[in-house]
Amino acid sequence: MELIKMQHIYIIGSKGIPARYGGYETFVEKLTAGQKSPDIKYHVASRRDNTELSQENDVFEYNGAEIFSIDVPNIGPAQAIAYDIKALQWAIKNAKDIEAEAPIFYILAARIGPFMGKYVKQIHALGGTYLINPDGHEWKRAKWPLPVRKYWKVSEKGMVKHADLVVCDNPAIERYIQEDYKRFDPKTTYLAYGTDVQPSQLRSEDKIVKEWYSSKSVRENEYFLVVGRFVPENNYETMIREFMSSGTEKDFVLITNVEHNKFYNSLLKKTHFDQDKRIKFVGTVYNQELLKYIRENAFAYFHGHEVGGTNPSLLEAMATTKLNLLIDVDFNREVADQSSLYWTKEDGALCNTIHTALNMSAERIEQQSIIAKERVEKLFSWELITSEYEKLLLEKNE
Repeated sequence: MELIKMQHIYIIGSKGIPARYGGYETFVEKLTAGQKSPDIKYHVASRRDNTELSQENDVFEYNGAEIFSIDVPNIGPAQAIAYDIKALQWAIKNAKDIEAEAPIFYILAARIGPFMGKYVKQIHALGGTYLINPDGHEWKRAKWPLPVRKYWKVSEKGMVKHADLVVCDNPAIERYIQEDYKRFDPKTTYLAYGTDVQPSQLRSEDKIVKEWYSSKSVRENEYFLVVGRFVPENNYETMIREFMSSGTEKDFVLITNVEHNKFYNSLLKKTHFDQDKRIKFVGTVYNQELLKYIRENAFAYFHGHEVGGTNPSLLEAMATTKLNLLIDVDFNREVADQSSLYWTKEDGALCNTIHTALNMSAERIEQQSIIAKERVEKLFSWELITSEYEKLLLEKNE
């Protein structure tokens, strides 16, 4: 009887698990927690400062995966590059040491392109395979100064050029990779990000719910909502300006890590949102059940992300909020399709969409909600995404 070999998968590029942060960390948490196949062993890089577990241990087990902690100096944007390189070096050495057969190295985000030629040779010498998930247009993000944005674009090119497979979490990203890097003839596949499809366990009478709504002076079903990072490319200016001009009596609740930084001050100066009592920056909500409840009981959700692939916040909105108003870009259409209303950055466009939403009947809103939830359950549940990943990873070396 032939022994089934263990498939060793090294995951590099997330800050690590247990997940404390956003997209990639949640993905790795769900992938490892939802593991079904006994023939896979995950090895996950973690930044030393990610959790107490990583601070106290060089190597530890979590969700059945081996987590290896990487020390990296705080050197600005270059910190992420140094972290990925050191993690990849550790992974290659470990694969050699344990004599892993046909190991897979899965790198999340395209940060170390200029160095990949050297490391791909080492990976292939081991009989290994290199997969990249390029994220969504990191080089377009306004938070980075121009030289850093130029580096991310060059880096993406290098990561794609040397990849054995590019895993894209959105069909629009896959088209972009195929078109922009045609000369490399990249091998690509589409594999979505996932989301939790279970409703909140909380009820309106629960103490935590009552206290949150009371302290923020917000009423259920009487607010538009946005949840996300407070950065220019998420189009806060358009959302705030258009909401202010809409004249609605509902509130606009913003759950975001707002800091009184240059972007905040510039927005304040341009829109004077502090003079509009309906606009409520309420800080962050770390309790996931409470956040889910707040999403479920919003009148509608604004999604202004125009950079990136399948955005986790959009999937969460589709799974929870009754009505979603999205900026009209390819990424969002690919995810939401007919389940949502769309708006552009043109003057008056979002204001008109707000009025459309306010004039919709309860039956029509319920219908949109059902379409969105069914789409998420069919295409984006973590159970589905985890099994699709296992299929891909086990097929790679058959």
